[in-house]
Amino acid sequence: MAYVFSPPSQASLAVQGSDARFPVRRIFCVGRNYEAHAREMGNDPDREPPFFFTKPADAACDTPCTIPYPSLTNDLHHEIELVIAIGKGGANIKAADVMDHIWGASVGIDLTRRDLQADAKQTRRPWDWSKAFDLSAPIAPIKPIAEVPSLMQGRIWLAVNGKLRQDSDIGELIWSVADHIATLSEGMTLAPGDLVMTGTPAGVAALVEGDVVTGGVDGIATLEVTIGPRR
Repeated sequence: MAYVFSPPSQASLAVQGSDARFPVRRIFCVGRNYEAHAREMGNDPDREPPFFFTKPADAACDTPCTIPYPSLTNDLHHEIELVIAIGKGGANIKAADVMDHIWGASVGIDLTRRDLQADAKQTRRPWDWSKAFDLSAPIAPIKPIAEVPSLMQGRIWLAVNGKLRQDSDIGELIWSVADHIATLSEGMTLAPGDLVMTGTPAGVAALVEGDVVTGGVDGIATLEVTIGPRR
């Protein structure tokens, strides 16, 4: 097949214990999936149906890494999240069957240009400009699901320059992994290579140039991201 220019290379992430890489197709993100975070953002934490936004596949990047402080913002925030890697596609997946569709799991950071997000909320515009920028999804190497101890419980945490900022448990998810992936599959046909970032606990805050961010989900993965000079 001929193209008018060479297509971009396949976005991918490292896999724990392997030289093979996980090809990334799409990145779905679940909003407000921890009660304390919903409260700190000024929202009602009642268990309303989950909602989703997206990032482009090439927003994903391996860790450890250095990411330049992004343009157009003066309020870059960290959001640590459990990441689910889909290995088998499907639509209208039942919650009881979700585990059959999961290839692996990891931990990532949903970097957010919070000032742009606040403007989008105020003007009732999409969140894309605040969420879907370059390198906005640093993710640790993915652990195959057979080696993952649990997707129901486990400490999730993030520190900046060694000071703990986010500290919770994935058992505090408002919508479990099975529930929100089943809901997602009702509106989108999932495919191998899709990633689902499952929401962040309380403690989100601003980053500045030179910050070293560490975080993880116990038993699954850890990461390190350095915030470099502004682009």
